[in-house]
Amino acid sequence: MTTLSEVARLAGVTSATVSNVLRQRGKVGEQTRQRVLDAVAQLGYRPHLTARALAEGRAPTLALVVSSIANPFYPEFALAAERAARDHGRFLIVCNTNDDPDIGRAYLDQIAGTLSDGVLIMNANLPMDELRKTEQRGAPVVLCMWEKPDAPPELPCIAVDFFEAGAIAARHLLGLGHQCFAALVGSKKSGIHAERYRGFASACKEAGHPHPTQRTRYINDTVESGYRATMELLREHPQVTAIFASNDLPALGAMNAIADMGMNVPRDVSVTGITDIQWARVSRPALTTVAVPTEAAARMSIELLLALIERRSPSPVMHVTAAPQLVERASTAVPRKR
Repeated sequence: MTTLSEVARLAGVTSATVSNVLRQRGKVGEQTRQRVLDAVAQLGYRPHLTARALAEGRAPTLALVVSSIANPFYPEFALAAERAARDHGRFLIVCNTNDDPDIGRAYLDQIAGTLSDGVLIMNANLPMDELRKTEQRGAPVVLCMWEKPDAPPELPCIAVDFFEAGAIAARHLLGLGHQCFAALVGSKKSGIHAERYRGFASACKEAGHPHPTQRTRYINDTVESGYRATMELLREHPQVTAIFASNDLPALGAMNAIADMGMNVPRDVSVTGITDIQWARVSRPALTTVAVPTEAAARMSIELLLALIERRSPSPVMHVTAAPQLVERASTAVPRKR
């Protein structure tokens, strides 16, 4: 393997000059810079990232810990975060806990501060004190897509107003003339989707159509769970004309269930979700949803983490993204007269 010293000898410069050229720092003349780059190309030199991390006391990577890479939202967020990290000369490691807190703790113990310079956390079901320990070991932590802007956590975060996202979905359905709703909440009653449902229920109540709890199901955030819960809800409450889902995956499951029951979306039942994953755009019918600024949140998360690593930002701090936006597609319509 070619070493930095060999590149320096061939280019007729010091190892420090080679390092400065490769890192684009310091003042290096154009002719010298070109000699170094030519030597790098001729010898096929590649930096040894582990050695660099040991020498500098910092890792070239950042970590993103997610609860389930099977959920298509997380790869979409990871793609945007990876682009943002690369723009800042960093690599991104994606760590999947598979909804297992023990796996999450192992990642924090083995990666934070060694393989990664800092950690982004997305719904990884890890206790706040575990995350604070990671911070105390010298690896900053940023919580991504925090769902309660009015209740900042103890750690730095990028927040999205999911209460408003739920309210937007309700106001859309109410505006179409729906009054009898069912709701699919993709978490436990006190879980991460609680704010979305709270926003939905609040908007319904304000409009004079309080949502009864017997037409609400707390389920896993999956297509399959949305399918099963919709089958159950529509059999028990055939008068329902619209279904609100706290995320796009249960909403897609709801549309499949409605079709399998011999009904039509949106003629018989309208369906709306939250997030706007790619599947929402390509489903048939295409899903009406409330889009959250995923790409902007990913970039903000990376930038906040780097600011903490470089001590350019106090901790804790919270930044809120732009407001969610309704994306009206073919899965919602005026209710059919019955």
